Amino acid sequence: MNTKQYNTKTYVLTALFAALIFLVTAYVLHIPTPATGGYIHLGDAVLYLAASILPTPLAVAAGGIGEAMSDAMTGSVVYAIPTFLIKSAMVLCFASAGKKIITKRNIAAAIFAGVICVGGYYLTESILYHSFVSPLVEIPANLIQAGSSAVIYILAGNALDRANLKNRISLTEMRG
Repeated sequence: MNTKQYNTKTYVLTALFAALIFLVTAYVLHIPTPATGGYIHLGDAVLYLAASILPTPLAVAAGGIGEAMSDAMTGSVVYAIPTFLIKSAMVLCFASAGKKIITKRNIAAAIFAGVICVGGYYLTESILYHSFVSPLVEIPANLIQAGSSAVIYILAGNALDRANLKNRISLTEMRG
């Protein structure tokens, strides 16, 4: 069995990403959508950064936990488990290996992650509402969230690439 043991810095960065994802999702530019009871946020941009920087298993944990906690703490508890699953699946689109955050693959990943987000919440709401029609009203807000998060991710990722962030933090060191 191939098990990786990451250094303490990697675990601390994972916890910081989970906390940042939670805060940005729950409280920073948190725009309620009264028609559906949901909200638009830019937490997915931070999720994409985590997915591009952290090793995949840890990015899944940071993203899933951070976003699910946001639902649980802001009154959308019914969405916490679906959010954990949807956001974890979104992380799997990204590649964290390499020297850059913003690559052609990760730009495409942001688009595919947005599709997973929109489709995942449509399916979730179809099950919750017992209807394939009523969740259609949520699709425009989810598209705005996905598009905005992708743009913010690309802008922030480019800035972090210019600062040479991935070469400054060494997450690939492993203890044996």
